[in-house]
Order: sequence, then C-alpha cells, then structure tokens
Amino acid sequence: MPKSDVDLVEFPLNLEYLESEFFLWGSLGYGLDKFAPELADSGPPPIGAQIAKLSPLIGDVITQFGFQEVGHLRTIKDAIIGFPRLLLNLSRESFATVMDDAFGHPLKPPFDAYANDINYLLASYVIPYVGLTGYVGANPKLQSTTAKRLVAGLLEVESEFTNRISKLRNKLGRHGVKDEGLNVKPKVGAEGRIKGNVLAGDKYSMAYDRTPKEILRIVYGSGKDNKHGGFYPKGAEGRIAKSYLRHGD
Repeated sequence: MPKSDVDLVEFPLNLEYLESEFFLWGSLGYGLDKFAPELADSGPPPIGAQIAKLSPLIGDVITQFGFQEVGHLRTIKDAIIGFPRLLLNLSRESFATVMDDAFGHPLKPPFDAYANDINYLLASYVIPYVGLTGYVGANPKLQSTTAKRLVAGLLEVESEFTNRISKLRNKLGRHGVKDEGLNVKPKVGAEGRIKGNVLAGDKYSMAYDRTPKEILRIVYGSGKDNKHGGFYPKGAEGRIAKSYLRHGD
C-alpha cells in the first residue's frame, strides 16, 4: 500500500476510536479496555464516558453499533500499523458544547447525551456523519485497490448507521417519516422516484466529501485544524493530523 494511502487509511482511526468508545460505554458501561484491550494498545482512557439511560431496544442497537465499530478498528489495524487509542473527551459537557454551538446559545438545562434514548441518538448522529463524509472524501484519493476496497467497506457500514438511527428516531416520534437516512424506499425519495436520500448532500444530492482538515475543524470544535479541543483534548493522531497541528493553515 503506498505511503499516501497508509496516511489516508490511518486518519479515520481517530474517528473509529471515538465511535467505538462512545457506543460501547453508552450501551455497556465499559469500553475497549475491557472489550478489546489489544485495540486500545495502552492508550489513555476516555474522559467522562458513561453508560446511558437507554431502553432495551435502543441499548441493543447501540451495542451492535459498538461491536461494528470495534470491527472497523480491527480491519484498519490489520491493514496498517496505526496508533494506540488517543485521549478522547466523551463527557456530557463535551456534547453539550456541540449542541450549544449548533443552537447558537447555551441550552437550559444543558444537553445531556447520556440522559435518555432521544438525547443519545441525537449525540450519536453527530459522529457517524463526520466519519461518513470523511470516507467519501478519502475514497477518490486512494491509489491501491486494497485501500479502496477497505474504505468502500467502511463507507457502506457508516451509511447504514445513518439509516438505522433515522428509523429509530421516526419510531420514537410516532408521526411518520420526518427523518431519513441515506437510502430510502423510492416513494419517500426525491420526486418519489429514487432510493438515494443523502442528507448531507449537494445540489445534485451527492454526499459531501470532507477533507481531513475539514474534519479536524469540526471534531476539535474550534473551526481550526491546528487548534485542538472538543472531542480531542490533545489533538488527533497520525501523520496527517500531526502535520496540521505543527503547521496550521
């Protein structure tokens, strides 16, 4: 695998660690240190991660999500060396800050991602979408068939995450389809003719692609790829992320 491909495949490990820990802790009350310590590789435990107050149905689905993300970690780390788990901030305060920024003012009471099914699903929706658009952005830049096949498989599962969470929110809302994923039945697609339903889409309904630089600006919560914070108190890992921290724009 060319060095450029290794760098692009390595970068998503930052997001896969985040997703794995969030889903495992939320549903089971523990993370990689207990479930798959070899993948954590002695990296620091996440800050503020806790079990969420989930119903049996939602808890079961989130557990499945967690297991899938562990599979993603294994797949990537089997293909490249990668890096140990990095420091993550999964505290209630971290998610509350994201929601405050989304609304443009502090919410009262503060948003608590772990308080109930709805809040947890809302928090869950933040993470896979960033990963999804990152995989879309990386795919055309890859050179080797091995790397392309790896990223294509990961992209497919990230798409499924958005669909599953959307269906759960519709079921809980009990008022029909008011939230859709990336693939829907033709009757609820655009013009009632297509199954594609890309929520994060451009004017041609194509999935937006995000570069590593754009992803870092989002997950750091700073709007800057060289100013760490947010979910990554000490910054992301890997050659690409480290290069931005050193040099910035």
